[in-house]
Amino acid sequence: MQADLNLLTVLDALLEEGSVMGAAQRLHLSSPAVSRTLGRIRKVTGDDILVRTGHTMTPTPYALGIADEVRRLVREANAVLTPSRELDLAELDRTFTVQCHDALASSVVPVLVGRIAQRAPGVRLRVLAENSADTDDLRHGRVDLELGGGRPELPEFRSETLGTDPLAVVTRAGHPCTELDLRTYAAYPHVVVSRRGRLHAPIDDVLAAEGLRRRVVATVATVHSAVQIAAASDALVTTTAVLCRPLVEAFGLVTWPLPVPSPEAPINCNWHQRYDSDLAHAWLREQVRETLTEVLGG
Repeated sequence: MQADLNLLTVLDALLEEGSVMGAAQRLHLSSPAVSRTLGRIRKVTGDDILVRTGHTMTPTPYALGIADEVRRLVREANAVLTPSRELDLAELDRTFTVQCHDALASSVVPVLVGRIAQRAPGVRLRVLAENSADTDDLRHGRVDLELGGGRPELPEFRSETLGTDPLAVVTRAGHPCTELDLRTYAAYPHVVVSRRGRLHAPIDDVLAAEGLRRRVVATVATVHSAVQIAAASDALVTTTAVLCRPLVEAFGLVTWPLPVPSPEAPINCNWHQRYDSDLAHAWLREQVRETLTEVLGG
């Protein structure tokens, strides 16, 4: 038998009001409608629930025994159907999984962790590296947020561009290059950062239009690996200027402007639509947004 949960709502009102008329007024129903529902409740439970004693109605012992439980069930059902729209950060206990490339992990994540620890001490971040291929982790909830340059195309995903970062060229200190124009840029060896191992990048099309071609000596999945190579060789690395600053400073490298006009690299925040109305997830997105604004502005 499938239980009709509407019966609980009417039963709760009957036990609270002690009369069909009072329950009908409370529920904004007609008295005949409540009376019919009381008949159904009696049939389901096998108990009279309310019996007439003179001019009033008296609950049966069974009704008195279940009154508190009925009230609790109705309140819990209402809480499920009308979730709270307030977020208690002091009580929030949750682990969020964020996936991003290493430049974001080194520049944004430390600031983000500090911000979250101050505002919501029960929240933990699990930070994962980018995969070499696209996965269903975001769709299946294994990842809460993706941060990077890509944007998912399917309508079930949401994406917000949080900012942009200009491109720059990184070399070791003491590099023989003293002036970086396009021809000099093409003359030196290059390390390409690509999680898929691509040897070609948009800058190669710019060079080709000028009759130039650069020599790519390696492609690596992370900026960290690329700057390590640059620190020990004459190879150039083309990467983002602001987000890669912590790695550039850690290796004592030098940053040059890219010798050709180029669009700035977008920084996107991607998530699945199931989290659109999740208060805690929306709060996390706001923390990421504010953190990135702080890092890019600094």
